[in-house]
Amino acid sequence: MPNSAGRSAPRALHLTHRVIRLLIGLFFFGFAAAMMLRAQVGVDPWTVLAEGLMLTTGVGIGWWVVILGLVVLLLWIPLRQRPGLGTVLNALLVGPFMEVGLLYIDTPETLLQRWLVFATGVMMLAIASGLYIGAGFGPGPRDGLMTGANARFGWPIWAVRSSIEVTVLLIGWALGGNFGLGTIVFAFSIGPLVHRTIPALRVPAYRGKDTGR
Repeated sequence: MPNSAGRSAPRALHLTHRVIRLLIGLFFFGFAAAMMLRAQVGVDPWTVLAEGLMLTTGVGIGWWVVILGLVVLLLWIPLRQRPGLGTVLNALLVGPFMEVGLLYIDTPETLLQRWLVFATGVMMLAIASGLYIGAGFGPGPRDGLMTGANARFGWPIWAVRSSIEVTVLLIGWALGGNFGLGTIVFAFSIGPLVHRTIPALRVPAYRGKDTGR
């Protein structure tokens, strides 16, 4: 009969695989956000807000991404949502990873090159979302805010998401954040893309047996 260490090894390997996928996904998520920002054709609403706050306060945009993520997590409390490991790491790591990307990515000279960088960033973000959500450690802070409002009050998810993101976008734009055609392209493209990447990259549940048989 296999000993307990031998039986638990496959489970530990499976968990390690999920954690690695989570961290890789978060890194590429931050890097993709940096690519879209450098493209200067428009970014997602939350990055518009973070950029506006950066321009207003002088604090780096990556740190504002962290601060906003933690503020959103606090809003989970009245919604009775419980964050997972992926939720917390998303709030803490995407901003610093974005700052790393900004160190190595420059804004291209031509409009065509900027759109190519933007499109690559959107695709990378969709793949990154599939990796970190598919790892099964919980949704990002903003996703949980919307599903939590739906579960707590019965509000439609689309209505909650649209209301929050329009509000965030308008505040960020008023502060000087980069709203552009790319923001609209992102809004219409990211949903269909992650609809494909999340199922495709989801880590299957552990199917091993610990009975020793």
